[in-house]
Amino acid sequence: MTTLVLCVDRSNDVGRKAGVETPVVGWEAVRSLVTDLGLADPEDVGVNTLLESLRVARDLQDGGEEAVVAVVSGAGDSAVRADRAIARQVDDLVANYDVDSAVVVIDSAADERAVPIVESRLTVDSVDRVVVRQARDIESTYYLLKQFLADEELRETVLVPVGVGLLILPALLYQFSTAVAVAGVASLFGAMLLYYGLGIDTFVESLPDRAREALYSGQVSVVTYVVGLGLTLVGAFLGLLEASPTDGVTFVAVMEFAYSAVPWLALAALTASFGRLLDELIRDEGVRTPYLNLPFGVVALGLVVRGFTGWFLEREAGRPALYVLGAPLAPTERLALFIVSAILLALVGVRVAATMSDEALDDVIDDGFGGSENR
Repeated sequence: MTTLVLCVDRSNDVGRKAGVETPVVGWEAVRSLVTDLGLADPEDVGVNTLLESLRVARDLQDGGEEAVVAVVSGAGDSAVRADRAIARQVDDLVANYDVDSAVVVIDSAADERAVPIVESRLTVDSVDRVVVRQARDIESTYYLLKQFLADEELRETVLVPVGVGLLILPALLYQFSTAVAVAGVASLFGAMLLYYGLGIDTFVESLPDRAREALYSGQVSVVTYVVGLGLTLVGAFLGLLEASPTDGVTFVAVMEFAYSAVPWLALAALTASFGRLLDELIRDEGVRTPYLNLPFGVVALGLVVRGFTGWFLEREAGRPALYVLGAPLAPTERLALFIVSAILLALVGVRVAATMSDEALDDVIDDGFGGSENR
């Protein structure tokens, strides 16, 4: 069994610097090549690669195996021509020497791309990559950065936000204090992490296609979604008007915002769900249970939030009491009325969904409260 110890020089440093044509075969020829290349460029890592090839061949021979050491290199003004030159040289070695397997010795990631060429012609037992000890960390970092920069997705997700942050940092430092500038850049990076961490980028990328598909298919929900967005903005605007700005962002201000905005937000969600429900009704498959439950659930959730925010405001800010049949209700009674109404409305939604769909009531309840244990 004869092993070919093959030193691969894809960049053709041997031919350019030492002026030697490849393949170079044999112990004495390769050792002479070490001297020629070392005298031409003592700093070339190829010298160490040639020495490593000789060492591997010596170790194999000391172990009782037959070994042939050889050097091949690429030639040409393109990567394709260089690879084809290596392929021709490997074919010559396989044809002229009775070798059964190969040990490939390389010194860079570029040379490693030629390994499949050798594998297609010989069984490769090992790939020995030579890294000069003094430059190990530098070279590893270089190839890591090179691989990172070659990934388009990583460039967009990391380099672009970092570049934007470095661009706006001097403007913030010039206009504001150092603390404000650092806080602004940190907020930018935090928003970037949340944007990609929560998968918002995937949703945003698919949004134009989904909107185009919905418009072309004539879905009613497109219009109701726009109306829901407008109602959401109205609710946020009215909530900001009601929130007292005197004490800044306080608990009472948040409650005032929620108390005023929740009816509009619930109406926005109800409008959007109604459009989705109409799209389901237009289909031939019928209406699925989640879309029947959604309007009732939205209104019930709005009642619960409205009840709790009203209770806090009535206890703290002296909001007027709610009158039922001419009798005022205490804050606790008012909260209980909203909670009971929300629960009853949710149950009505479950009952309506069970009546209008083919599913059993138990399945509807499981769907509404998170699914059964068997799921």
